[in-house]
Formats: sequence, structure tokens, C-alpha cells
Amino acid sequence: MTTEDQKQAQALRHGDERAFDELFRAWYTPLVRYAHTFTDGDLDEAEDLVQESFAKIWTQRTTLDFQHSLKAYLYRMVHNQALNRLRAQRIHERFANHQLRQMANEYEAPKDDPELQKRVQDALNTLPAQCREVFSLSRFEALKYREIAEQLGISIKTVETHMGKALRILRMELAEYLTLILLLTRLTNL
Repeated sequence: MTTEDQKQAQALRHGDERAFDELFRAWYTPLVRYAHTFTDGDLDEAEDLVQESFAKIWTQRTTLDFQHSLKAYLYRMVHNQALNRLRAQRIHERFANHQLRQMANEYEAPKDDPELQKRVQDALNTLPAQCREVFSLSRFEALKYREIAEQLGISIKTVETHMGKALRILRMELAEYLTLILLLTRLTNL
């Protein structure tokens, strides 16, 4: 670690806000560019990752342990924040998919119900074009994420992102209907 890094680390440990501000101003933009590589082009999410990392640095400043260099520490912290967020998103998406499968197993809606078909179609129409295409390929043509990625020329991570977004939007759009289905299912089981 350089002498400058040692001075800055020491100042941070002592709660020097000016040292923190200098660190933030010097590294914010390069770290956002780095975080952007983890967020499939979502600049807002990249900025959130970096801001979360700096917030963590400030809250844990008294216990900071820079082994090598301040730069390496910052990049590693953003990297770990990105991985943690990806893990949390995957867990959330698995849970959401599990809930949808549970609801589908509990209640089999008639496929010829015109009101249901209209509501589902309206909900699908609210999706952005590529998001709707990814969802349709997955749910209606039963393609795996890898197959969808190859067919559309996008990464598997992008397919996962589109599916997560589609499921969130559809849950919001169909929330009233899904709540009614759950209520009816529970009433019939009493």
C-alpha cells in the first residue's frame, strides 16, 4: 500500500469527512463504469451499487483493513456488492416463479375464459417488446433461457433480467385477479 493510501485510510478510520469526499470524487466515475459491467447496461443500478459500496465504507470505516491498495479494495467492494445483488435477484425470481407455479397448481383457470384471456393479453401488452418476446418464448414455447439467448442473440443474464421484469410486471398487472383466485381457492378448501 502506498503512503498516500495509508494516509487516506487512516483519515477515513478517524471519520475525516473531507478524506471520504475526496475518495468518493476520485473513484465514483471509474467504479460506476466497472459496476456497469455487472448490470446489463442499467446505469442507475450501477450507480446504486457504487453508492451502496461507499455507504458501507463509511459505516465500517473504523474497521477498514486495506491489505493491498485502496483502489483494489474499492473495486473488490463494488464487485462483491454486485455479486450479492445478483444473488438476491436470483433468489427473489426463484421465489416469485415458485409462487406462480404454486398458484397455477392450486387453481386451474378455464382456458376458454374470455375475461381471463383478455386480462392476460392486456397484461402482456404492457411489457416492453423484447421483454414480452423473452417471456413468450419461455412460457408459451417452453424454450430454456440458453435457447432464448441464442435465438435472440443476447446473453443468458439478459434473458434472466427480462424474465424477472416480465414476472414483476405481470404480477402487478394481474394482482387483483390472482388475489381473487387465491381467495376462491381457499374458500373452496374450507
